[in-house]
Amino acid sequence: MGREVTLNELEAAIASGAHVVDVRESFEFEAGHVPNAHHIPLNEIPEALNLIPKDQQVWLVCKSGGRSMRACDYLEAQGFDVVSVAGGTDGWVASGRAVSMEPSK
Repeated sequence: MGREVTLNELEAAIASGAHVVDVRESFEFEAGHVPNAHHIPLNEIPEALNLIPKDQQVWLVCKSGGRSMRACDYLEAQGFDVVSVAGGTDGWVASGRAVSMEPSK
């Protein structure tokens, strides 16, 4: 089963240039997301494996942690080094951290 990380760990990882993938739906992503996040909706992950780096750890985030854990389990089975962010974007926003409205990278 995938490994969960905290919002504090995510914040530190972003500062170090971590590759973050937001697996929420487009309307959710466009309403605000973790800064520098790449957007790949959960249901598109199997077709988008080529967009996810295999040479570094990937941080997966969703609304609260459920979808990102499903993505984490799937990607781990495909050989990716991934972690799921507990609390997700809702937790990120509730903590007062910066939210980006920029389009997906």
